[in-house]
Amino acid sequence: MRHAARPAKGAFRGRRPKPRARGGATSGAALWREIARAADSLVVLRGVLEDPAGQAWRELVRALAREAPETDRAAAAYARLFTLLAAEAELGAGALVGDVWQTHLIGRLLDDDNPFSHKAERAAWHTVGPALVAQVQADLAALQVCHHHGGAALFEAASRAAGRPPVHGDGFRPLDGIAPRPARLRAMRRIHGAREWAGLARELAAYFAAEGVGIFGRYRVFRWVRDGGRLDGVAAPDPVRLADLVDYELEREPVVENTRQFVAGGPANNVLLYGDRGTGKSSTIKALANEYADRGLRLIEVAKDDLGDYPRILAPLRGRRERFILFIDDLSFDEHETQYKALKAVLEGGVEAHPENVLLYATSNRRRLVVERFADRQAAPLDEDVNPQESAEEKLSLADRFGIHAPFLVPDQERYMRIVDGLAKRYALEVPREELHRRALVWAQWHNGRSCRAARQFVDALRGEAALRAPGAPSSGAASRAPRSSGDSTASSRSPRR
Repeated sequence: MRHAARPAKGAFRGRRPKPRARGGATSGAALWREIARAADSLVVLRGVLEDPAGQAWRELVRALAREAPETDRAAAAYARLFTLLAAEAELGAGALVGDVWQTHLIGRLLDDDNPFSHKAERAAWHTVGPALVAQVQADLAALQVCHHHGGAALFEAASRAAGRPPVHGDGFRPLDGIAPRPARLRAMRRIHGAREWAGLARELAAYFAAEGVGIFGRYRVFRWVRDGGRLDGVAAPDPVRLADLVDYELEREPVVENTRQFVAGGPANNVLLYGDRGTGKSSTIKALANEYADRGLRLIEVAKDDLGDYPRILAPLRGRRERFILFIDDLSFDEHETQYKALKAVLEGGVEAHPENVLLYATSNRRRLVVERFADRQAAPLDEDVNPQESAEEKLSLADRFGIHAPFLVPDQERYMRIVDGLAKRYALEVPREELHRRALVWAQWHNGRSCRAARQFVDALRGEAALRAPGAPSSGAASRAPRSSGDSTASSRSPRR
C-alpha cells in the first residue's frame, strides 16, 4: 500500500537549522527560534513535549531565542530541566541512547498516546488515513530537529548564558537494574540513528502494533492511585513465574485455564482464591501476569478501599486490545464495612456494559468474604433489622458472584516436605534429606506453622547460610536460620540451574 503522504501544507519540513555565523549572539538566537518553531509546529505528536521535562525544555529554548537572551529565565528553566533529566537518567535503568535529552525525547515518542499510535496498534498499516500519515511525518521531522539540536548543544548554550561550566548531556550513569525490553531498546537506537525521521512512520506503526501503546506498552503491572485517579506503572514487578511455584498444581489449574481462555479472547470468569495464609494465592495471580504478559495480559492492583473508583479505573481500559485483571489482595469485609456493595457493582455491573477485556481476581482468607455471626441467624430484637436472614444472605451472596472459587488450604506435613524438597532442589542446596526435613519442621514450629511461605522462608535462610560460607564471602555475624542443635551440619548452595 502506497500513501500519497506529504507533509501538511505549512508544516515544519524537518530542515536542520544551521547558525549563520559561528559564535554570534544573533546567529545563536536564530537557531533557537527555528527550533522553537519546530516544537510549536507539532500537531499529532504534540504530547511528546508536554511532560514537565518537555515544558522546561521549551521554556529554555524560548529564553535563548530572544535577541538578548533572558539569562534569569534561561537559568531557571535550565535548572528545572537538568534536575528532571538527571533524576530520570541517574535513577533509571538502561544505558542512554544519545545524550540524556535525546534518550528522554525518544522514550516519550514511543510512549505517547495519540490517534496515530492507537490506530497503528489496532489496525493494519494500510488502514491508516493518508492525512494522518502526512501529519505524523511532518511531526517526526520537527521532532528530529528538537532531538538533534536540543540536547548537548542546548545544555552548552544554557550553561554559557548562565555563566556556569558546561555540562555534557551524555555524562550520566544510570543505576544497574532492569534494562528496557529488547524491542524498545532496538526501536530507540533505530530512531536515534535515522537520517530522516519522516520516513519512520511505518516502522513506528509496526512497533505500536507489536508492543502496544503508551503506559500499557511500557509496563505490564500497575497500581491504582486514588489520589489523582491514575494508574502508575510498576517498573520492577515481582518476577515470580508459574514454574517457581512448587506443588498446588491442582488448586491452580482452574485459575490458569480461566486465564488462558481470557487471554485468548474467549469468555472467562471472575476468580476468588481463598484459603489459609501463605499458601500461594497472591503469588499465583502475579505469576499468571508474568506468564501471559507477552500475550497482552496486564495486572492492576486495586485496594479494597478504592472499589468505589471502579468506573474511573475502567475508563482507560475500555476498548484497549490488552486484557486486564484487577487484582484485589486479602479481600474481606467486617460487619461495619459497606464496600462490599461497591464490589457487587464491580462483579455484576450497572447500566453500562462490563468491558469484555477486564476481569477481577481476588484473594481472601475467608471463603464468604463477609463476617458471618450467629446473631445474623437469630430472631431480631425490636430495634434491629426486620428481616435479618435476608440481610445475612445479602452479605453471604457476595462470594457467589465469583464464577470460580479456588481453595488453597494449609499443607499437611507430607506436602510441606515436598515443597521444601522442591525448593531445595531448585536452588541446588546440598543438605542431607533427613537433616533438611528435621530443620524444616523446627522452622515451622518457630514460624507460625506449615505453609508455602514458611517453606520458602526456610529455604531462603538456608541459601543465606550457604552464601556466607561460600569461598570469598565476607565474615559476618550469625546468619538467619532455623534453630539448630550442636550436631547440625551447614548448608552449601550452587546457583540455581536455568
